[in-house]
Amino acid sequence: MAPVQRHDFSGPADLRAMQDLCSRTWSPTSRFHPGQLAWSRYYRPVDPEALDDGEAVAVWTRDGAVTGFGWAEAPDWLELQVDSACPEVAALVVEWFEEWSDAEEQSVMVVEGDAAVERALAAAGFEPEPGAPFFTHHVLRLDAISPVPHVPGYAFRPVQAGEAAARAGVHARAWSDVAPSRVDAAAYRQLMRAWPYRLDLDWVAVDEQGEMVASALAWLDPATGVGLVEPVGCVPGHRGRGLAGAVTLAALHALREAGGRIAQVTPRGDDDYPGPRRLYRGLGFGPTARVLTWTRSAL
Repeated sequence: MAPVQRHDFSGPADLRAMQDLCSRTWSPTSRFHPGQLAWSRYYRPVDPEALDDGEAVAVWTRDGAVTGFGWAEAPDWLELQVDSACPEVAALVVEWFEEWSDAEEQSVMVVEGDAAVERALAAAGFEPEPGAPFFTHHVLRLDAISPVPHVPGYAFRPVQAGEAAARAGVHARAWSDVAPSRVDAAAYRQLMRAWPYRLDLDWVAVDEQGEMVASALAWLDPATGVGLVEPVGCVPGHRGRGLAGAVTLAALHALREAGGRIAQVTPRGDDDYPGPRRLYRGLGFGPTARVLTWTRSAL
Protein backbone atom coordinates (compact mmCIF):
# COMPACT_ATOMS: atom_id res chain seq x y z
CA MET A 1 0.00 0.00 0.00
CA ALA A 2 1.33 3.44 -0.94
CA PRO A 3 2.19 5.80 1.92
CA VAL A 4 -0.01 8.73 2.84
CA GLN A 5 1.38 12.08 1.73
CA ARG A 6 0.58 15.61 2.92
CA HIS A 7 0.62 18.88 1.05
CA ASP A 8 -0.53 22.39 1.84
CA PHE A 9 -3.46 24.06 0.10
CA SER A 10 -2.51 25.43 -3.31
CA GLY A 11 -5.77 26.55 -4.89
CA PRO A 12 -9.19 25.52 -6.24
CA ALA A 13 -8.03 22.05 -7.31
CA ASP A 14 -7.37 21.17 -3.67
CA LEU A 15 -10.81 22.39 -2.62
CA ARG A 16 -12.34 20.26 -5.36
CA ALA A 17 -10.37 17.22 -4.19
CA MET A 18 -11.54 17.81 -0.61
CA GLN A 19 -15.11 17.97 -1.89
CA ASP A 20 -14.56 14.66 -3.68
CA LEU A 21 -13.63 13.08 -0.33
CA CYS A 22 -16.85 14.43 1.20
CA SER A 23 -18.86 13.06 -1.71
CA ARG A 24 -17.16 9.66 -1.79
CA THR A 25 -17.63 9.07 1.93
CA TRP A 26 -20.96 10.81 2.52
CA SER A 27 -23.46 9.31 4.95
CA PRO A 28 -26.11 10.91 7.18
CA THR A 29 -23.44 11.06 9.89
CA SER A 30 -20.58 12.50 7.79
CA ARG A 31 -19.05 15.76 8.95
CA PHE A 32 -19.28 17.62 5.63
CA HIS A 33 -21.26 17.77 2.41
CA PRO A 34 -19.35 19.14 -0.63
CA GLY A 35 -21.56 22.23 -0.67
CA GLN A 36 -20.54 23.16 2.86
CA LEU A 37 -16.91 23.40 1.77
CA ALA A 38 -17.86 25.69 -1.11
CA TRP A 39 -19.81 27.98 1.23
CA SER A 40 -17.02 27.97 3.85
CA ARG A 41 -14.48 28.92 1.22
CA TYR A 42 -16.40 31.63 -0.65
CA TYR A 43 -18.82 33.23 1.82
CA ARG A 44 -16.52 36.28 1.86
CA PRO A 45 -14.22 37.77 -0.81
CA VAL A 46 -11.06 35.67 -1.10
CA ASP A 47 -8.19 35.05 -3.46
CA PRO A 48 -9.13 31.62 -4.87
CA GLU A 49 -5.46 30.70 -5.09
CA ALA A 50 -4.48 31.68 -1.53
CA LEU A 51 -5.70 31.48 2.04
CA ASP A 52 -6.38 34.34 4.43
CA ASP A 53 -3.79 35.36 7.00
CA GLY A 54 -4.21 33.20 10.07
CA GLU A 55 -5.75 30.34 8.05
CA ALA A 56 -4.23 27.05 6.94
CA VAL A 57 -5.35 23.95 5.05
CA ALA A 58 -3.48 20.67 4.70
CA VAL A 59 -4.52 17.71 2.55
CA TRP A 60 -3.49 14.07 2.90
CA THR A 61 -3.59 11.78 -0.14
CA ARG A 62 -2.88 8.18 -1.05
CA ASP A 63 -2.51 7.15 -4.69
CA GLY A 64 -3.86 10.55 -5.72
CA ALA A 65 -7.07 10.31 -3.67
CA VAL A 66 -7.70 12.55 -0.66
CA THR A 67 -7.82 10.55 2.58
CA GLY A 68 -8.29 13.48 4.93
CA PHE A 69 -7.90 17.19 5.39
CA GLY A 70 -7.48 19.74 8.13
CA TRP A 71 -8.84 23.26 7.73
CA ALA A 72 -7.59 25.64 10.41
CA GLU A 73 -10.03 28.51 9.96
CA ALA A 74 -8.11 30.34 12.69
CA PRO A 75 -5.29 29.39 15.07
CA ASP A 76 -7.88 28.35 17.66
CA TRP A 77 -10.33 26.53 15.38
CA LEU A 78 -9.92 23.36 13.33
CA GLU A 79 -12.30 21.60 10.96
CA LEU A 80 -11.37 18.17 9.62
CA GLN A 81 -12.66 15.13 7.83
CA VAL A 82 -10.98 11.76 7.46
CA ASP A 83 -11.82 8.77 5.30
CA SER A 84 -12.83 5.97 7.67
CA ALA A 85 -10.81 3.59 5.50
CA CYS A 86 -7.67 5.49 6.56
CA PRO A 87 -8.25 6.13 10.29
CA GLU A 88 -4.55 6.75 10.94
CA VAL A 89 -4.82 10.06 9.08
CA ALA A 90 -6.87 11.56 11.95
CA ALA A 91 -3.80 11.62 14.21
CA LEU A 92 -1.74 13.20 11.43
CA VAL A 93 -4.29 15.99 11.00
CA VAL A 94 -4.39 16.73 14.73
CA GLU A 95 -0.59 16.67 14.96
CA TRP A 96 -0.33 19.09 12.01
CA PHE A 97 -2.78 21.49 13.66
CA GLU A 98 -0.93 21.39 16.98
CA GLU A 99 2.34 22.23 15.22
CA TRP A 100 0.80 25.03 13.16
CA SER A 101 -1.33 26.69 15.83
CA ASP A 102 0.06 28.93 18.56
CA ALA A 103 -3.34 29.52 20.21
CA GLU A 104 -3.57 29.02 23.96
CA GLU A 105 -6.88 27.18 23.52
CA GLN A 106 -7.84 25.12 20.48
CA SER A 107 -11.22 23.77 19.45
CA VAL A 108 -12.55 21.42 16.80
CA MET A 109 -16.04 20.25 15.81
CA VAL A 110 -16.54 16.49 15.57
CA VAL A 111 -19.44 14.25 14.65
CA GLU A 112 -20.30 12.26 17.76
CA GLY A 113 -19.20 8.67 17.22
CA ASP A 114 -16.46 9.38 14.66
CA ALA A 115 -14.16 6.94 16.42
CA ALA A 116 -10.91 7.69 14.58
CA VAL A 117 -11.17 11.44 15.09
CA GLU A 118 -12.31 11.11 18.70
CA ARG A 119 -9.35 8.81 19.51
CA ALA A 120 -6.87 11.19 17.91
CA LEU A 121 -8.27 14.19 19.74
CA ALA A 122 -8.39 12.42 23.10
CA ALA A 123 -4.78 11.30 22.69
CA ALA A 124 -3.80 14.95 22.08
CA GLY A 125 -5.61 16.18 25.19
CA PHE A 126 -8.85 17.43 23.64
CA GLU A 127 -12.11 16.81 25.49
CA PRO A 128 -15.78 17.40 24.66
CA GLU A 129 -16.82 20.82 25.92
CA PRO A 130 -19.82 20.50 28.26
CA GLY A 131 -22.56 23.01 27.63
CA ALA A 132 -21.10 24.30 24.36
CA PRO A 133 -23.48 24.95 21.46
CA PHE A 134 -23.79 21.92 19.19
CA PHE A 135 -25.30 21.14 15.81
CA THR A 136 -27.42 18.22 14.66
CA HIS A 137 -27.48 16.72 11.17
CA HIS A 138 -31.02 16.20 9.85
CA VAL A 139 -32.09 14.45 6.66
CA LEU A 140 -35.29 14.25 4.62
CA ARG A 141 -36.23 12.02 1.69
CA LEU A 142 -37.28 14.27 -1.17
CA ASP A 143 -40.15 12.01 -2.17
CA ALA A 144 -41.83 13.08 1.09
CA ILE A 145 -41.76 16.87 0.86
CA SER A 146 -44.85 19.04 1.27
CA PRO A 147 -46.12 21.46 -1.39
CA VAL A 148 -44.84 25.02 -1.33
CA PRO A 149 -47.46 27.04 0.58
CA HIS A 150 -48.97 30.23 -0.73
CA VAL A 151 -47.85 33.26 1.29
CA PRO A 152 -49.99 36.31 0.41
CA GLY A 153 -47.93 39.19 -0.97
CA TYR A 154 -44.88 37.09 -1.83
CA ALA A 155 -43.59 34.94 -4.68
CA PHE A 156 -40.77 32.40 -4.87
CA ARG A 157 -38.28 32.07 -7.69
CA PRO A 158 -34.71 31.00 -8.43
CA VAL A 159 -31.94 33.56 -8.58
CA GLN A 160 -30.99 34.81 -12.02
CA ALA A 161 -27.54 35.40 -13.50
CA GLY A 162 -26.43 38.93 -12.73
CA GLU A 163 -28.23 39.09 -9.36
CA ALA A 164 -25.19 38.50 -7.15
CA ALA A 165 -25.46 41.89 -5.45
CA ALA A 166 -29.15 41.54 -4.61
CA ARG A 167 -28.67 37.95 -3.50
CA ALA A 168 -25.75 38.88 -1.26
CA GLY A 169 -27.84 41.72 0.14
CA VAL A 170 -30.76 39.59 1.25
CA HIS A 171 -28.38 37.15 2.95
CA ALA A 172 -26.56 39.96 4.76
CA ARG A 173 -29.78 41.56 5.96
CA ALA A 174 -31.16 38.22 7.14
CA TRP A 175 -28.07 37.46 9.21
CA SER A 176 -27.25 40.96 10.45
CA ASP A 177 -28.79 40.32 13.87
CA VAL A 178 -26.56 37.25 14.38
CA ALA A 179 -23.22 38.78 13.40
CA PRO A 180 -21.91 41.24 10.82
CA SER A 181 -22.04 39.44 7.48
CA ARG A 182 -19.01 39.30 5.19
CA VAL A 183 -21.13 38.21 2.23
CA ASP A 184 -21.05 40.89 -0.46
CA ALA A 185 -21.51 41.03 -4.22
CA ALA A 186 -17.89 40.09 -4.95
CA ALA A 187 -18.08 37.10 -2.63
CA TYR A 188 -21.37 35.93 -4.10
CA ARG A 189 -20.05 36.14 -7.65
CA GLN A 190 -17.19 33.87 -6.61
CA LEU A 191 -19.64 31.53 -4.92
CA MET A 192 -21.77 31.32 -8.05
CA ARG A 193 -18.73 30.11 -9.99
CA ALA A 194 -17.87 27.42 -7.44
CA TRP A 195 -18.82 23.75 -7.78
CA PRO A 196 -21.52 22.58 -7.07
CA TYR A 197 -23.44 25.90 -7.08
CA ARG A 198 -26.44 26.02 -9.42
CA LEU A 199 -28.70 28.99 -10.12
CA ASP A 200 -31.77 26.76 -10.29
CA LEU A 201 -31.17 25.61 -6.70
CA ASP A 202 -30.70 29.10 -5.24
CA TRP A 203 -34.18 30.35 -4.28
CA VAL A 204 -35.53 33.63 -2.95
CA ALA A 205 -38.82 35.04 -1.74
CA VAL A 206 -39.67 38.42 -3.23
CA ASP A 207 -42.25 40.93 -2.02
CA GLU A 208 -44.78 42.80 -4.18
CA GLN A 209 -42.08 45.30 -5.19
CA GLY A 210 -39.81 42.47 -6.34
CA GLU A 211 -37.34 42.90 -3.47
CA MET A 212 -35.64 39.76 -2.16
CA VAL A 213 -36.65 39.24 1.48
CA ALA A 214 -35.83 35.56 2.19
CA SER A 215 -33.54 32.96 0.68
CA ALA A 216 -32.55 29.29 0.69
CA LEU A 217 -29.53 27.87 -1.09
CA ALA A 218 -29.41 24.16 -1.96
CA TRP A 219 -26.27 22.33 -3.07
CA LEU A 220 -26.69 19.09 -5.04
CA ASP A 221 -23.95 16.48 -5.12
CA PRO A 222 -24.82 14.65 -8.35
CA ALA A 223 -22.71 11.62 -7.40
CA THR A 224 -24.82 10.83 -4.34
CA GLY A 225 -28.10 12.62 -5.05
CA VAL A 226 -27.76 14.36 -1.67
CA GLY A 227 -28.51 18.05 -1.39
CA LEU A 228 -27.43 20.31 1.43
CA VAL A 229 -29.60 23.31 2.30
CA GLU A 230 -27.26 26.02 3.59
CA PRO A 231 -27.82 28.85 4.33
CA VAL A 232 -31.46 29.89 4.86
CA GLY A 233 -32.53 33.33 6.06
CA CYS A 234 -35.30 35.92 6.20
CA VAL A 235 -34.84 39.65 6.73
CA PRO A 236 -36.15 40.85 10.11
CA GLY A 237 -39.05 42.93 8.81
CA HIS A 238 -40.62 39.94 7.04
CA ARG A 239 -40.28 37.25 9.69
CA GLY A 240 -43.18 35.43 11.29
CA ARG A 241 -45.00 34.84 7.99
CA GLY A 242 -43.65 31.42 7.10
CA LEU A 243 -41.25 32.68 4.43
CA ALA A 244 -38.17 30.77 5.60
CA GLY A 245 -40.03 27.47 5.51
CA ALA A 246 -41.76 28.24 2.22
CA VAL A 247 -38.60 29.29 0.38
CA THR A 248 -36.83 26.21 1.76
CA LEU A 249 -39.60 24.01 0.36
CA ALA A 250 -39.29 25.77 -3.00
CA ALA A 251 -35.57 24.96 -3.02
CA LEU A 252 -36.28 21.35 -2.00
CA HIS A 253 -38.73 20.90 -4.89
CA ALA A 254 -36.11 22.27 -7.27
CA LEU A 255 -33.57 19.92 -5.74
CA ARG A 256 -35.84 16.95 -6.38
CA GLU A 257 -36.47 18.06 -9.96
CA ALA A 258 -32.69 18.27 -10.45
CA GLY A 259 -32.28 14.62 -9.44
CA GLY A 260 -31.82 14.90 -5.70
CA ARG A 261 -33.12 12.10 -3.50
CA ILE A 262 -32.16 13.23 0.02
CA ALA A 263 -31.77 16.66 1.62
CA GLN A 264 -29.61 17.49 4.62
CA VAL A 265 -29.55 20.43 7.03
CA THR A 266 -27.45 21.02 10.13
CA PRO A 267 -29.11 23.50 12.51
CA ARG A 268 -28.11 24.16 16.09
CA GLY A 269 -29.25 21.34 18.33
CA ASP A 270 -29.05 23.04 21.71
CA ASP A 271 -31.93 24.92 23.30
CA ASP A 272 -30.23 28.33 23.17
CA TYR A 273 -31.07 28.69 19.46
CA PRO A 274 -34.08 26.43 18.77
CA GLY A 275 -35.77 28.29 15.90
CA PRO A 276 -34.03 26.67 12.91
CA ARG A 277 -34.40 23.21 14.42
CA ARG A 278 -38.14 23.72 14.82
CA LEU A 279 -38.37 25.03 11.26
CA TYR A 280 -36.65 22.04 9.67
CA ARG A 281 -38.38 19.41 11.79
CA GLY A 282 -41.67 21.06 10.84
CA LEU A 283 -40.74 20.41 7.19
CA GLY A 284 -40.14 16.72 7.93
CA PHE A 285 -36.38 16.59 8.56
CA GLY A 286 -35.30 14.04 11.16
CA PRO A 287 -32.11 14.08 13.28
CA THR A 288 -29.21 11.72 12.61
CA ALA A 289 -26.03 12.79 14.44
CA ARG A 290 -24.74 15.52 16.71
CA VAL A 291 -21.70 17.69 15.94
CA LEU A 292 -19.89 18.54 19.17
CA THR A 293 -17.08 20.91 20.14
CA TRP A 294 -13.87 19.42 21.57
CA THR A 295 -11.38 21.77 23.23
CA ARG A 296 -7.89 21.63 24.71
CA SER A 297 -5.59 24.11 26.40
CA ALA A 298 -2.21 24.28 24.69
CA LEU A 299 -0.54 25.68 27.82
